[in-house]
This record gives sequence, C-alpha cells and structure tokens, in this order.
Amino acid sequence: MFSGIIERLGTVAARTASTLTVRADIPKPKLGASVAINGCCLTVVATKKGAHSFDVGPETWKRTNLGTLAKGDRVNVEPSLRLGDEVGGHFVTGHVDATAEILQVTPWTDGFKRFRAELPSPLRGLVAEKGSIAVDGVSLTVTAVGPRWFEIMLVPHTLERTTLGRARPSRRVNLEADPLARYAAAAAAAARRVR
Repeated sequence: MFSGIIERLGTVAARTASTLTVRADIPKPKLGASVAINGCCLTVVATKKGAHSFDVGPETWKRTNLGTLAKGDRVNVEPSLRLGDEVGGHFVTGHVDATAEILQVTPWTDGFKRFRAELPSPLRGLVAEKGSIAVDGVSLTVTAVGPRWFEIMLVPHTLERTTLGRARPSRRVNLEADPLARYAAAAAAAARRVR
C-alpha cells in the first residue's frame, strides 16, 4: 500500500526482458519488499550500491508504461507505507488499471499547469470531479471529467518533485483509480444484480 506522495525520483540503470533496475536514494529495502515505480508495485529482488532491481513479468511490461522505459529515464519512486506513516495523499495499491495518453499540458497562473489525459474505458465511472486518481503513482485531485478525458491541476511542488514536470502530450502514463471508487462501483453493481 502506498500514499501517492512522491518524495524521490529514480533513474533507470538497466532493463532486461525480466528485470528493471532503478538507482534511487532510498533506505536499503529488504528483499521481497514492495516499491512503487511510476505507480506500479514491484518486488525488490536485489539491492547494490543504491541500485534496486525488480522482477517484471511480460504482463506488467505490456499493461504499464514500464515497457517504454530506457536507461537514463527518470521515474517516480515510493517505498511502501509502514504502520503509522502519514497518508498525505490517498491509498494507492500500486495495481495499475490502465495507461493513458497525455492530451494536453498547458500553463496556468503562478507556475501551475493544467493536465488533460484520455480516460480509458476501464476507468470510466470510477473517476469523478474532486475525486482522487494516481497518475504515474502521484496522488492527484481530479478537477474535471469529460466523456473520454479527465483533467488535473499540477501545482509547482508536484511539477518540481515528480516526473509529471516533464509530461508532454502523447506520452503514456500509468493510471490507478481510487480504491474507494472501485469498491463503490462493485457494491452498486452487486445491488443491481440483487434487484
């Protein structure tokens, strides 16, 4: 479980058909620990001199933007929450629902930016204005929703401290709906079946 508050960036050090290695300044995690890379929960399989390696299966490469990463690319890194940690964002599971194309990133006032991305069909009905969404693992508040898109407002701190500061149209990002929205949708569907 994660909070979506990104406190550090990492750099892709290597990638093979089944492994991703990220150099990041995080306390040495135990083998088997969970770390979110661009919002995707991965398991640590090795740590050496600040480089952390993760097993990545074919399904994960295909269903997330991790498959587009190359050596030197920057990534959002978040170690899993520990009991008693502050949850400053929202609960993020690290289970990516879909990837989406960035449609627009436009300057706003005082260093803010408006960010619009496509809303893939698996997330339609799970994303609501003033609700939460994780974009590349970053906990954000939805400011507008259209039939096939959603918008968020990126504050200067987020632009400076996460990969979203380099977001450009046509790039793909990982999306995870708020788990509460998933449970609410499942409960509503179950209630309809009972009637």
